[in-house]
Amino acid sequence: MTTADTAHELRLERALASLRGLAVGDALGSRFSVPAHHAALRRRELPAGPWRWTDDTEMACSVLAVLDGHGRIDQDALARSFAERHDAARGYGSAVDRLLEQVRAGGDWRVLASAQGNGHGSWGNGAAMRIAPLGAWYAGDPEQATHQAEISAYTTHQHREAVAGAMAVAAASAMVADPAGCPGPDALLEAVIALLPRSAVQAGLRRALDMLDYGDVGTVAAVLGCGRRNTAHDTVPFVLWSAARNLGDFAEAFWTTVRAGGDVDTTCAIVGGVVAAATAGAPPTEWAERTEAFPAWTPVAAS
Repeated sequence: MTTADTAHELRLERALASLRGLAVGDALGSRFSVPAHHAALRRRELPAGPWRWTDDTEMACSVLAVLDGHGRIDQDALARSFAERHDAARGYGSAVDRLLEQVRAGGDWRVLASAQGNGHGSWGNGAAMRIAPLGAWYAGDPEQATHQAEISAYTTHQHREAVAGAMAVAAASAMVADPAGCPGPDALLEAVIALLPRSAVQAGLRRALDMLDYGDVGTVAAVLGCGRRNTAHDTVPFVLWSAARNLGDFAEAFWTTVRAGGDVDTTCAIVGGVVAAATAGAPPTEWAERTEAFPAWTPVAAS
């Protein structure tokens, strides 16, 4: 018999598996952003550890801590956790640095986030980069995953595209984590597209669906984008194309994604979190062992 406590533990277990994949992708991807490692990338040689994670992992830990404490996304608790954990040395963007510093000083995240992007909200990929564990938390329920991802995005990113990007990643992760089984690549992207509002992210995913049989990563990245512009619609379609093509194979998903270049810590964090949401997609043990341990965190309790 499944009790509320055991259901919570199962959610947490799945989300932690996704978080591990996200952290490995983030940390290893960031190493390959350094030109000195580009030759090793071509040979698929792993750099020496430990691999240090970035803001992607730090913020994902806040998402999971709030889910663990509240059982859902509480925006005030999430914004507060982001601000309290904020460490500028982890590579946050300058706009998010300022926003979180102001929230920590007592500013209202609603006002601060809505002021981003000249009053239109940020359309960056930050809301998408941290959200795969939330999708795994809602395994088999992509509708609820998209709803909670939308809520979570608004604490820092309020532009339609940033919100759609977070919704897309969460939906994909929820379907990959489904204990009943993950749909195939085409069905996965079709289901994600159906859950999104009309947006550039949705249009990009339609192109990604049409390109699932393309094997040239460079060509796909040239069409879909690979995060070079740090926007959601320049990041999410390519990452979900890579995840869909490499379900159950973390290493191949990583190498496919990192080869495209661009914002590699973020693209590899997202693909790692989505693919690792399924047990078969866990990162290789050696990779996990070389990755810096998670930051210390405890559930953010309901107030």
